[in-house]
Amino acid sequence: MKNSNLAIPATLLAIICVQGGASIAKQLFPAIGAIGTVTLRIVLSAVLLTIINRPKFLEFTPQKWKYCAMYGTGLAAMNLIFYMAIQRIPLGLAVTVEFAGPLFLALALSRKLLDVVWALLACIGILLIVPWKSDHVDLLGLGLAFLAGIFWALYIVMGGKVSKIMDGKDAVTTGMLFASLVIIPFTIWDGAVFNMTPTIFVKGLGVAILSSALPFSLEMMALKRLPAKTFSILMSLEPAFAALSGLVFLAEELSFLQWISISCVIAASIGTTVFNKRAASHT
Repeated sequence: MKNSNLAIPATLLAIICVQGGASIAKQLFPAIGAIGTVTLRIVLSAVLLTIINRPKFLEFTPQKWKYCAMYGTGLAAMNLIFYMAIQRIPLGLAVTVEFAGPLFLALALSRKLLDVVWALLACIGILLIVPWKSDHVDLLGLGLAFLAGIFWALYIVMGGKVSKIMDGKDAVTTGMLFASLVIIPFTIWDGAVFNMTPTIFVKGLGVAILSSALPFSLEMMALKRLPAKTFSILMSLEPAFAALSGLVFLAEELSFLQWISISCVIAASIGTTVFNKRAASHT
């Protein structure tokens, strides 16, 4: 596929940025909570992207507005629910459970037996990472992570659709603006963001750049060049980067079995990427 060699590094860089940003974001929770933090992330990202990209809104068709609205709504819901999840459970655990969304999407789009094998391997990894026998499992946190995964799948589908009919930069910028409109009512209801200080604002700006502005732009470029099912399983590297980021920046430790589960998810990601690349080279 055209420029697909650039799409994979772009996706990996986006993953690193998102998880690094999530670690910074979680440090803001004691001060402004999950809703306040995700508000800073989305709204500041929307402002930055609008200034940098300057979309030509007057040239948008009704279809473009519709797709951007759906893309932005999925983006807002995914991030809001995910931040509420990591407020209750470790980052690595949340990202792995959240990956159930892209995993089911990959299964739904699969046309070859090998695709199903890789997706099932990732599913085993997700099942292993959940501490089923622990008395300290936050079921609400797990449920929120799974729900965020559903919106993650919607984000992938709509991102693929919108990237086909308009420029990626315009799509991401407009999607972030719609996401801001969705998130603001929750922000006003919560009220914690009004406790913001200059230091918190600067950290929030860093979260906005690392977690939204840069990675979503990279992902939009990748979605334009990769099949949705390939992108979905490639994103399974997220749990590994999330677990490492949580360990380094938040001192969140996982059990040996949970690290094994992450390895299963990574193996599925590598498998689907390598074999899809080989298949493409023979077409």
